[in-house]
Amino acid sequence: MVVDKQTQSPRGAVVVPGGMYGPHTPLLMYAAGAAEARGAQVERITWDPPRQSGRGISSWVLDQVTPVIDHVTRSSPRTAEVVIGKSLGTHAAVLAAERALPAIWLTPLLTTAEVAQALRSATAPFLLVGGTEDRHWDGALAAELSPHVLEVRGADHDLRVPGPLSESAKVLGRVATAVEDFLDRIVWSEAA
Repeated sequence: MVVDKQTQSPRGAVVVPGGMYGPHTPLLMYAAGAAEARGAQVERITWDPPRQSGRGISSWVLDQVTPVIDHVTRSSPRTAEVVIGKSLGTHAAVLAAERALPAIWLTPLLTTAEVAQALRSATAPFLLVGGTEDRHWDGALAAELSPHVLEVRGADHDLRVPGPLSESAKVLGRVATAVEDFLDRIVWSEAA
């Protein structure tokens, strides 16, 4: 695990990658960029996950993310932290729920019991973004878990849609706008 550190800020974001989707790939890059544009110090985790599933992988994710979140919260007094995770990284929903941290979950593993249970127990707001053609997405459950949901019709687990690549680029734009809106209205609003 490697953490990319930026300058000090009263706002912070921890970016948790997917299994094969690192922190500098489009969805996470734009989400992190939105946080940085709002003055956040962004910590990007990179990793090489083991080939396992179930409780083993969940524990592995928590072992990777916990020290980073601990470091971020200890290193300076922040007014607001947010966790941004993709796919495998959504196992960190357990930590976000335990610590009442707002979160942005891109293509969350809603069909994984540990992730769904953590989201059910969360008290801080979170944004869920997924596609109707993603086998890990459950639109009805997403709507039940959070009022902040972007569901993309026809999108797969990478949030790509059929047809010309420009259509998938439009989806990326929609996701970026949803992230910016969530950060501005919910996480770092004047009232927060």
